[in-house]
Amino acid sequence: MERILIVEDEHKISRIIELQLKHAGYETDTAFDGSEAIVKVSLNKYALILMDVMMPKTDGITACNAIKKINPEAKIIMLTAKDDIQDVINGLDSGADDYVTKPFVFDELLARIRANIRKKSEPSTSSDLLSFEDVLINSVTFEVTRSGKLIELSKTEFDLLRHLMINKGIVLTREQILNKVWGYDYYGSLNIVDVYIKYLRDKIDRDYERKLIQTIRGRGYVVR
Repeated sequence: MERILIVEDEHKISRIIELQLKHAGYETDTAFDGSEAIVKVSLNKYALILMDVMMPKTDGITACNAIKKINPEAKIIMLTAKDDIQDVINGLDSGADDYVTKPFVFDELLARIRANIRKKSEPSTSSDLLSFEDVLINSVTFEVTRSGKLIELSKTEFDLLRHLMINKGIVLTREQILNKVWGYDYYGSLNIVDVYIKYLRDKIDRDYERKLIQTIRGRGYVVR
């Protein structure tokens, strides 16, 4: 049975989520601040972590960063009362895999949980090393280089670049990118794709004359 860590400082909300998850067939564990969550992740194995953003002592963003250093493969869904795009981006940049805005419909949360656990269990069908011209991606060490220079990417930026390079020469629509990188159960705006394409261009293309990430107006994006 898959085990989920609920990190939520409001005990009533935590208890409701716990009961719903147990009813859906999951085992659960709870933490009431980010520091406690970090300790529990270092001692236990979880299929997924539900992480509230606003918490005392250690907030969810800080905890997410720390947990990803302990276990880069950990699946984290951020729970936030804010729907501002910048708050969402901050969560995703911290290494989170998805987010749900409070108040949420529990069926939606379950769908996100299932989608993220499913992605975690899917075997990789592509090579650990991907290259295109002077860009090299190592899917084992999560390192990206261009012309031999190491480029620091967030998890979402890495996943997006990897998907574009796996499909090099193929124009991908925003919907296709969103479904593959963020998951079929993602309910957010398509604009998140444009935001992350800009992030990638700033890191991959900005300092180079040859621009690899191209926009095909009215269609989508392509690496070629």
